[in-house]
Amino acid sequence: MNIQQEINQTGGFTNIELLAKQVVEGFISGMHKSPFHGFSAEFAEHKVYNPGESTKHIDWKLYAKTDKLFTKRYEEETNLRCHIIIDNSSSMHYPLDREHRIGSLNKVSFAALATACLMQILKKQRDAIGLSIYSDHYEYYTPEKGSERHHQMLLHKLSSIVTNPPKNTPTDTYTYLHQIAEKIHRRSLIFLFTDMLQASTQSDQLFEALRHLKYNKHEVVLFHTFDSATEIDFNFDNTPTRFEDVETATSVNLYADTIKENYQQAIRSYFHELKMQCSRYKIKYVAADIAQNFDHILTTYLIERQKF
Repeated sequence: MNIQQEINQTGGFTNIELLAKQVVEGFISGMHKSPFHGFSAEFAEHKVYNPGESTKHIDWKLYAKTDKLFTKRYEEETNLRCHIIIDNSSSMHYPLDREHRIGSLNKVSFAALATACLMQILKKQRDAIGLSIYSDHYEYYTPEKGSERHHQMLLHKLSSIVTNPPKNTPTDTYTYLHQIAEKIHRRSLIFLFTDMLQASTQSDQLFEALRHLKYNKHEVVLFHTFDSATEIDFNFDNTPTRFEDVETATSVNLYADTIKENYQQAIRSYFHELKMQCSRYKIKYVAADIAQNFDHILTTYLIERQKF
C-alpha cells in the first residue's frame, strides 16, 4: 500500500502519525548515503570489555595498540531543542478546495504534515520539541518536551488546525513572533511555517520580529509556504472570475489575463525581497511549495541540526 492509498483509507488527517512515519521512511530509504548515520548517538568514551558482553562495539584498533579489549560507549544526544511555529491565518488554508491528502494539500495541511514528519525524526533522536500556533491571536503554545504523551498531544493539535479552518482570520505575523521569541529562552532550532501574507505589509517590522527570534543564538529557518501554481504563476482560466480575499472577504471581478503579468512581477519581486532580507539577517530561507514533496524540509533539518 502506498502513501496515497493509506491516507485515503484513513480519512485525511485522522492518522497523521502513520502518514508522517511513511513519509520519513520513504525519505530515508531513498537516500544513497543517509545523513542519519551516526546522528542518534555520539561517542562518549571507552570502557573495559567485560566477558559475556556483546562484541559489537569492541574497538579493535585500540586492541591492536594496547592488547586489551575496550568497547566504545555511546551517549544518546538529548541536547537539541526544536520549536516549530505555524501561521494559522485564513490565507494558510488556501486553496480552500483541497482534500488534505498527498497531492491535494493546502498550505496549512502541508505545514502540519511537514511538522509531523520533523517530529518523527526528532522523536527518533530523543530531542525535545515545542509548538506555537498563531492567527489573529496567539492560539497555542507548548514548551519543548520529548515525552510520548507530549508527542501525541502535538499530533492531535496539528490534526485539529487542518480540519477546523478559521473564517476571515487575518494576522500580523510580527506581533506574535515577538511574543513567541520572549518564551524561548534556551538556544533552539526554530522553524517557522508561514506564507508571509498579512494585512500589514510593513516588512521592516516583520524582519525585526524575525531578528528577535534569533535572540539567544537560536538558529531560525523560514519555510515560506505557498502554492506556486496560483500564487506565483497565477494559472487561472481567462474567464470572468471573482477573486476573494480569504482574510478580509473583500473581492474583485476580473479576467485573470488582464493582470497576470503585473501580478507575477509584483509577487516575484516580493519573494526576492524576502530572500534578500533573510540573507541579511542570517535567517535560512527555504521555499516550501506545497506541490513538492517533503524531502527539502527534512534535508534542511538534517543540515541545521549539525550546527548544534
